[in-house]
Amino acid sequence: MSITSRLTAVRAAVQGALRRTGERPRRTPPAYLTDSPPARQGWPLGFAHRGADVHRENTLAAFRAAHEAGFAYLELDVRTTADGELVVFHDDTLDRVSTGRGRIAEHSWAELASVRVGGEPLLRFADLLTALPEARLNVDLKDDDGAVAMARLLAEHGAWDRVLVASFHDSRRRALRSALAELGHPERAAGPARVATSGGAAAVAALVALGPLGLTRAVRRLLDVDCVQVPLRQGPVPVVRPAFVRRAQAAGLAVHVWVVDDPGEMERLLDMGVDGIMTDRADVLAEVFTRRGIWPQR
Repeated sequence: MSITSRLTAVRAAVQGALRRTGERPRRTPPAYLTDSPPARQGWPLGFAHRGADVHRENTLAAFRAAHEAGFAYLELDVRTTADGELVVFHDDTLDRVSTGRGRIAEHSWAELASVRVGGEPLLRFADLLTALPEARLNVDLKDDDGAVAMARLLAEHGAWDRVLVASFHDSRRRALRSALAELGHPERAAGPARVATSGGAAAVAALVALGPLGLTRAVRRLLDVDCVQVPLRQGPVPVVRPAFVRRAQAAGLAVHVWVVDDPGEMERLLDMGVDGIMTDRADVLAEVFTRRGIWPQR
């Protein structure tokens, strides 16, 4: 289904939801977004994108260094191996950043033991949860199989409030919630104790297109997400504008922007009132945030 078709369907659903339910009280944000050192101070959040180390992206060494440098929030990607392990890795194939070759999904975890990224071994998501128990993890599900594996790991580690689940595909967010309920944790799929989630491409497109029509709050209710994590632009279309930020926040949605490495752009976004910035330049973000008295964040 094209984005245009999805928007048409979302608009119809939103209008139906408005007729059925009218206004509802704003729901409480999940603990992931409220119960951390920077969140308790009311500060915008700094996210280390893939560990903010382009040479060792998505490795434990990168995440550990970012956490020690002051980041409470780490952004990462996960993919599922042939034997069902969640591996912290962005690309579908190993070739671009690692010493390995081929698709992650076609290798077992044991077969990936010798693969290196910038001299560092690959990382299982379960091991990251154990290694950095105080870190908040912003996780992008990169394949359909990841939802069930993620639900199981969240339950195994009790990491309900430490993880936000994102995906370009909204269907994976819905699959996660279904998996949580099927595992016997319906309270983690919805309600005040839910696992935090962000909207995918269709959700963001709906907010951008329908927000100016006064439908942002209704879209949020329909999509049932806690924040939007967006680029500055989507192709030729500007996404992060003051009006977009105001509408999203008024509807109870935090706004996190990726990937921002320029200090002037960071300053502009902070002045605009965004709730978080994701960066590959840990040093630049730390300098900007320090000048504003909102660093370190752990």
